[in-house]
Amino acid sequence: MVRLIYSMLMSLDGYIADRSGKFDWAEPDEEVHAFLNQLERGTGTYLYGRRMYEVMGAWDTLGTDPDPGFIRDFAEMWRAADKVVYSKSLSTVSTAKTRIERAFEPEAINSMKSAADHDTSIGGPSLAAAAFKAGLVDVCHFFVSPIIVGDGTRAFPARVRQGLSLQDERRFGNGMVYLHYRVIGNQAA
Repeated sequence: MVRLIYSMLMSLDGYIADRSGKFDWAEPDEEVHAFLNQLERGTGTYLYGRRMYEVMGAWDTLGTDPDPGFIRDFAEMWRAADKVVYSKSLSTVSTAKTRIERAFEPEAINSMKSAADHDTSIGGPSLAAAAFKAGLVDVCHFFVSPIIVGDGTRAFPARVRQGLSLQDERRFGNGMVYLHYRVIGNQAA
């Protein structure tokens, strides 16, 4: 069975965006991006909430010839993957290989994982919260930026107590740290 991976860039205090919605402080440099590309190479499907999809949709047009190779590499992988957007309000999608689902159904995710031959990635803290609460997340990849933003959009779901086992770690030249965890059982509170 393939894995469901929660992958997120975040501040040291656990936010994916600051109070004003900015996340430019988490932009990966070439070294981090190349490493992230290697992690994402095995991803066949991305699961997004509406807001995360709207952010990631930029990859549909990024990665042209003037862009650096590591940007083109990620853009090509992202465009080749299937994308599922969970939204009650979105009426159409703007990217290829993308479909809308109105409700997050754990049984459907389990079926998707069973039928897939590549890993599935879940993006966005609200959608990840539902996946954690349903016991669906297998692995976490966190890229921690050396900044404290104090408030904003949290990377971790509320009311979920989750055991994690550290599998790998790496420090990058820009001060960012990568942490790879395996999820140990589901402990929803």
